[in-house]
Amino acid sequence: MSDLTHLDRNGRARMVNVGDKPETLRRAKAQAQVRVSSELFKKLQDNSLEKGDAVAAARIAGIQAAKRTAELIPLCHPIPISHIRVDVEFQEPDIIVIETEVENRASTGVEMESLTAAAIAALTIYDMGKANDRGMVIEQICLLEKEGGRSGAWKRENEE
Repeated sequence: MSDLTHLDRNGRARMVNVGDKPETLRRAKAQAQVRVSSELFKKLQDNSLEKGDAVAAARIAGIQAAKRTAELIPLCHPIPISHIRVDVEFQEPDIIVIETEVENRASTGVEMESLTAAAIAALTIYDMGKANDRGMVIEQICLLEKEGGRSGAWKRENEE
């Protein structure tokens, strides 16, 4: 009926069988950006939010999210993760850049884990900063690059 891998011949949802795929080193980087007010930008930079250290909370939330991706995304495989990195950078004048990296050695990739980590870290910044700036915008959640598996390496081209 369909060439879609998440549907069986009768059109029913299914988890793709990756049992025959070789276990290889796989890595993915993703990014999310949060545009904030200048007031909130300064408070985040100075770690002076009333709710506490939003950057530390975002890192922890991103790590936890990567580990729980299979519980959040339907048909996503639960996989072992060997490494998770969540970095938060301040880009003047008003953007918080969250970059994540996830690695494993398995038969399926870690793109969804890296994207989920970036999205949840961004949502954590929003949650902790919303008392100061309800107008924040989470934008640019995207895969930056991936390595491993049958499709090999892929890297996002600069879009400037």
